[in-house]
Amino acid sequence: MNAMHEIDYELHGDAMQFVEIELDPMEAAVAEAGGMMYMDDGIEMETIFGDGSQQTSGFMGALMGAGKRLLTGESLFMTVFQNRGQGKKRVAFGAPYPGKIIPVKLSDIGGELIAQKDSFLCAAKGVSVGIAFNKKIGAGFFGGEGFIMQRLQGDGWAFLNAGGNIHERILAPGELLRVDTGCIVAFQPGVDFDIQFVGKIKSALFGGEGLFFATLRGPGKIWLQSLPLSRMANRIVAASRVGGRREEGSMLGGLGNLLDGDS
Repeated sequence: MNAMHEIDYELHGDAMQFVEIELDPMEAAVAEAGGMMYMDDGIEMETIFGDGSQQTSGFMGALMGAGKRLLTGESLFMTVFQNRGQGKKRVAFGAPYPGKIIPVKLSDIGGELIAQKDSFLCAAKGVSVGIAFNKKIGAGFFGGEGFIMQRLQGDGWAFLNAGGNIHERILAPGELLRVDTGCIVAFQPGVDFDIQFVGKIKSALFGGEGLFFATLRGPGKIWLQSLPLSRMANRIVAASRVGGRREEGSMLGGLGNLLDGDS
């Protein structure tokens, strides 16, 4: 296993968090493109080809890492932020939507984490961001996010996005939890992930929760989010279609706002 960069960090904010990472000279952090908020003078950016690991496996290793990222819908490239100056320097990364940032020390959970493909924000350089295939065909077809997820490997800190609030839970061996597929942020590889039909066609059609939900079976730790980005986006789209009245300046618009409780 490659040596990880031992970074320090601090979380700021509440509903719209960002993480500030403190780097000693020559330490580095790796992030998805577009996540940087600010950085001190002395920190240099470099675009790398691949999955964010130490790039010691040569061109073919980098090519394999880039191919894995392409399968998850991410860019072939990542950005490395390295402290090339004197003394400690700071770089900050902001969450792309309202919620929380989850810091995970991979060495504390066995060196590996399975995450939804849009949840990774940044990590210490040396953490590898690859793919994890779900071997169960049901999860592949009906899992919402599909059977391709992100696999984070290494010993350092990794930071994940979560919409809304975070719920962390440790499942005992054999303990089962049914979850909306979009509410899953990450879980340890020992957790069994599958997709289950709701069972009753009436509930499926009229219950508003969809035809399928995820099952997580222990042992292992899981991270859930209360507001998936997809759910928030669907509500915004629905509101723009039926909630944003074109007649807001008219009597009908005023009546509608009154009925809705808007002043």
